[in-house]
Amino acid sequence: MIPGQSRRSFLHVGFCGGIGLTLADYLRMESAQADLKHYESKEGSAKSVIFIFLPGGMAHQESFDPKPYAPIEYRGPMNSIQTAIPGEVINEKWVNTAQVMDKLAICRSMTHGEAAHERGTHNMFTGYRPSPALSYPSIGSVVSHEFGPRNNIPQYICIPNQPNEFAGTGYLSSSFAPFSLGSDPAANGFSVRDLALPGGVSDERFVRRRRALDAVNDYFVSKEKADSLDAVDTFYQRAYGLISSQSAREAFDLSKETDQMRDEYGRNTAGARMLMARRLIEAGSRFVTLTYGGWDMHDNIANGINGQVPALDQAFARLIRDLDERGRLNDTMVCIASEFGRTPKINGTSGRDHWPKVFSVVLAGGGIKGGQIYGSSNSTASEPENDALNVQDWATTIYHCLGIVGDKELMAPGDRPIEIVDGGKVRKELLV
Repeated sequence: MIPGQSRRSFLHVGFCGGIGLTLADYLRMESAQADLKHYESKEGSAKSVIFIFLPGGMAHQESFDPKPYAPIEYRGPMNSIQTAIPGEVINEKWVNTAQVMDKLAICRSMTHGEAAHERGTHNMFTGYRPSPALSYPSIGSVVSHEFGPRNNIPQYICIPNQPNEFAGTGYLSSSFAPFSLGSDPAANGFSVRDLALPGGVSDERFVRRRRALDAVNDYFVSKEKADSLDAVDTFYQRAYGLISSQSAREAFDLSKETDQMRDEYGRNTAGARMLMARRLIEAGSRFVTLTYGGWDMHDNIANGINGQVPALDQAFARLIRDLDERGRLNDTMVCIASEFGRTPKINGTSGRDHWPKVFSVVLAGGGIKGGQIYGSSNSTASEPENDALNVQDWATTIYHCLGIVGDKELMAPGDRPIEIVDGGKVRKELLV
């Protein structure tokens, strides 16, 4: 052992998710927990998911479920446009998305009963209503739990950071927490904190640390003939592999994209985040969550939509086309969701308030049949009219596409078996 140095100090190259774990600890626990699973899930049509969450409550009327023939107080101040699905319209600002509607499933009948931001967000990140008795894991954490590591890339990643407490591990081990980038990929000088070597540590010094670790390993192996030492060393090697791997670093490096591609996504927050998401699922991540904008538009909703949608519309439509052109749309599910919708009537300040009775979500790829409108709201967009889609069925269908059985039981504290989703069913009409 080198004087003054511990085994841990050789691996301290960054902190994961701000919780004080070295990258090796993160990878080691992830793998150890995977080894404790009673049985493995089988991969389904979707090998990865990009979950685009729009915090605040996006208005379904000003996005994917306009009511052009409703009275003005319901219709609102904006117009609608035709889409690639004959006879179907969406809000006028989603001009690029309208052209890729043949690849999307627009679900206009999403519903739950939670009108508070936190409770609605909990529903959409976990597939469960909030409970004071138990903290439920996010869909991303469940996916990380159910599948082992792939390509030395974290299996659950948040862009730019974990967006809320409900995007975490709940009753599962913290080893299934999301890996957060730490800063916005649209920012000048962006870098991922856990892939960058600390200040003063050059590549040469990094190599010397690795050699020192090898010496420590040799010492332990010579003194203690334990199989577990070989296993632990494997996790440290994976940590070093991620940090030193050119392909891993490049997955987080938008400068590897052509100027034309970056322009087509948009050189802004929406464009950078969605392009980063595509790079990460290509590198092997299974679940990437990204957030964009603020959609709590109680006042002047037309101005809010005009400010938020154009960049999102450009980036989202390019993401769909990009995945399709690369042959990845069939095995990559893309989802747009918000915690709820907005009130049927325009309020006194030209906005809309919270409304969970009906709203819209978007699904594409990964086993989802494109070019369809699933379900409908009534003439004033105030409640579902056909094929109401609850949170449990929505989440179960996503899990199904990944090859995860929704009613499989996981173990909560106290050896309490809890179903991944309680009472959900697969909506087969959404599937290819």
